[in-house]
Formats: sequence, structure tokens, C-alpha cells
Amino acid sequence: MAPGSEPQPVGRHPGWPVVLGPLITAGGSVVLRPPRLRDAKSWSRARLRDREYLQRWEPTSPGGWEERNAAGAWPAQWSTLRGMGRRGEALPFTITVEGEFAGQLTVGNVVRGALRSGWVGYWVAEEVAGGGVATAAVGMVVDHCFGPVGLHRLEATVRPENRPSVRVLEKVGFRREGLFERYLDVAGAWRDHYVYGLTAEEVGPGVVAGLVRSGRARRS
Repeated sequence: MAPGSEPQPVGRHPGWPVVLGPLITAGGSVVLRPPRLRDAKSWSRARLRDREYLQRWEPTSPGGWEERNAAGAWPAQWSTLRGMGRRGEALPFTITVEGEFAGQLTVGNVVRGALRSGWVGYWVAEEVAGGGVATAAVGMVVDHCFGPVGLHRLEATVRPENRPSVRVLEKVGFRREGLFERYLDVAGAWRDHYVYGLTAEEVGPGVVAGLVRSGRARRS
């Protein structure tokens, strides 16, 4: 086994669980916290309400939207996310705005050793979209991953048609590295996705510092 590639002990994930924020944006006060079992109703309400807004961008999954996003489906998802976090495989977060459930952000496929990387995926409720909430959430988690978590590289994929999500990644500093053709089954067809990357050397004093400096956010 290569130096530094030893598996992380269960329950000893560097940098998780943790609460990040608040960071104030036009959309409100944004906080990232670990998912909670009692998020079930708020999660389901947002997912069912925003089906048309969310479904066009998300990978195709077995079962109907209502069944997969009912409150009763949350405990299994929560348990899976918590287990991945405790094993050091992911950093799962709930996004809140003004203390209310507003979406999710997950850093997944966390790899240690010589690679020290992960991917970032997120969604926010339609009612807070466009207010800088997703940008603030991604910015906070990037700084956290390149700080206490000890990662060196983050990746994200996004459909070219999803201009709002493309703007989020580019505002945070991600570089477009290429195009994955027919990458994921989304909304019943194989869709191309841009792949974006960012490394620790590129963020300078930090993404959040840059958002504050540009006037896109302010600290509480």
C-alpha cells in the first residue's frame, strides 16, 4: 500500500460532520450542515413541488418520481449518506437558507492517498435559485475540502444546457476540462456533460474570500 493511502477509520472522516457558514447572499443566509433524519418532510416537499425544475437535470432512476421522493424514502437515503460520511467516502450536506431546508450538496467518491480527490454534486429548491445560494454553498465546500478535509482536486459534471449550474461552477473558479459524450442517462436519454475541475493551488486565499471581495456574498 502506497504511503498515505491507509483506509480512514470508521467515524473519523477528516472534516465531517461539520456545519459550514453562514454566508449571506441575495437569497438569504446560507448554511451547510449534515443531513438529519427529521429532514424527511422538508426534503420531500421540496422535491415533489419542484419536480419539473429538477427532473430534467437528474440521472434517470428506477421507480416513479413521487415514490422516490416521498417522505418515506428519505430514511434510507439519509442512512446511506450518513454511512458514506462516517466511512470517509463522501461529505453529505443539507443546504439551508434562513434555517429552512433548501437543497443538498454532496462531495462524493472521496479518494485519499496520492490522488486526494472528490466530485461535487448539488441541487437547490427553485424558490432560492438565482439568489447566489448554490454559489455560496459550493464555495464554502470547496474551501472546506481544500482545507480541513485535505483534498487536492474536485470535479463536477453538468449538462451544457444547464446554464445556471455552469455559471455556478465558473463563478466559484472551476475550469471546463472537456466534454463527456453520452455520459449519463438523464430524462430518458444519454446526455453529454461538461467536466469541470479545480485544484487547491487555484483558489488562492479561498473561494469564499473571492465571493466576498466581488460583492456576491458577505460573512455574517
